[in-house]
Amino acid sequence: MNDPENELTPATAEPRNSFLEEKAFKSRTVLVFGAISDSSASEVTRRLIALDADSSAPIDIFVSSPGGHLESGDAIHDMLRFISAPVNMIGTGWVGSAATHLYLGVPRERRFCTPNTRFLIHQPSGGAGGQATDIAIHAQEIIKARERIARVIARETGKPLDTVMLDIERDRWLSAQEAVVYGLVGRIIENKSELKKR
Repeated sequence: MNDPENELTPATAEPRNSFLEEKAFKSRTVLVFGAISDSSASEVTRRLIALDADSSAPIDIFVSSPGGHLESGDAIHDMLRFISAPVNMIGTGWVGSAATHLYLGVPRERRFCTPNTRFLIHQPSGGAGGQATDIAIHAQEIIKARERIARVIARETGKPLDTVMLDIERDRWLSAQEAVVYGLVGRIIENKSELKKR
């Protein structure tokens, strides 16, 4: 027989979710976990705008994502640069593809990661079908996106553009320490208290 006290009903689930949402807002924390999509970009953007309006205190963003839709990553990247409140970006788990792009939306001194984080940089991929003319248009757009991504990585890491273009030709995996050397990450941290040293 089920124990009524251990059953999670919609009526009891909602207050718990609201409680967690309120705690996250009060602690000025945003989570970007899982694939990046229009929906997740909308949610993150909404939270950033609300937190920025609430206070000029720093916002902490935790990222663990394989990437996803490039333009959705662009939306978050640009919003990070648009708002006034400073943002601490903390990579954990893995930060790949479009997630790396949004991770680079804050200055290097505010880019952190936990010790076991892995990073992935590469060029965008496409799966266009249809008429030959449309496929050619998609191919041109992918080439433009590749150069744009490379320019952002070069700007935020200090690497020469030519070097970055070569590095993203294929999947390039970096450990936390390698990401620091490459310039993606400012500092590896193990404890939340280390964020306050900056």
